[in-house]
Amino acid sequence: MNSLRHRSHTFLKAALATVFALIFSLLATSSDAQTDCAEGNGLLDMTPPTSITQQEIIRKFSANEVKVRDARTSYTFTQDVLIQTFNGKQVDGQFHEVTQVAYDEKGRRQENVTYAEQPSLRGVQLSENDMDDIRTFMPWILTSDQIPAYNLTYAGRQHVDDLDTYVFHVEPKKEEKDKRYFQGRIWVDSRDLEIVKLCGKSVPEMHPKKNQAMDIRPMFVGYRQYIDGNWLPAYARVDDTLHFRAVSVRIKEVVKFTGYKKTSAESKP
Repeated sequence: MNSLRHRSHTFLKAALATVFALIFSLLATSSDAQTDCAEGNGLLDMTPPTSITQQEIIRKFSANEVKVRDARTSYTFTQDVLIQTFNGKQVDGQFHEVTQVAYDEKGRRQENVTYAEQPSLRGVQLSENDMDDIRTFMPWILTSDQIPAYNLTYAGRQHVDDLDTYVFHVEPKKEEKDKRYFQGRIWVDSRDLEIVKLCGKSVPEMHPKKNQAMDIRPMFVGYRQYIDGNWLPAYARVDDTLHFRAVSVRIKEVVKFTGYKKTSAESKP
């Protein structure tokens, strides 16, 4: 997968557009189908950083993430969600929805569905947590106000596509009732100190008692694109198998955030 580097972003934007055109993969977790977090990664160098401390990296990138979060609310963009279920290698169900996303003057998200197929997914139903994954966790932005809720463990340096990155393992310190968290890894660009890739899942999962629906979270990998001086969420994908009590369901998903257009405060709804 290609990411964009502002030092040569014109060429890489074209490359990323080509990648988007080629992508056709897609909620889940298991050995027979597992979202590939390692694609595009080089060898992991676990040597501690020398020119900057680990805590300084965390402090700086989380402060920059505030800028990324605030910048994203100044855009309109298209959210394209394609989810498929499989019987063997054959697609047996699909969910496809395209939404125009904007933010009002108070930063509140507004959605306008412009395309929606009749859902035909087999063996699964989309829950509010699934939609929260799409809106919140696949394009996750780890700001400084969230840092106290997480343990961040430095894993090393790694070349990802055209970028040099610092890698951190992220997990919630504790899980509070009615709150959801990210658990996985993040890749932070070593020059811009912003997240450019993440791979993990939202937690907690719900394994309720008999006759209650299970809520099993899929593993996803997400990438960002360099736009107007910030690394903004660009797309996420999933390829996993959800294991329920009586059945396992293979599911693929692609979520694309495209067509970012800057809006002025006056033009916001």
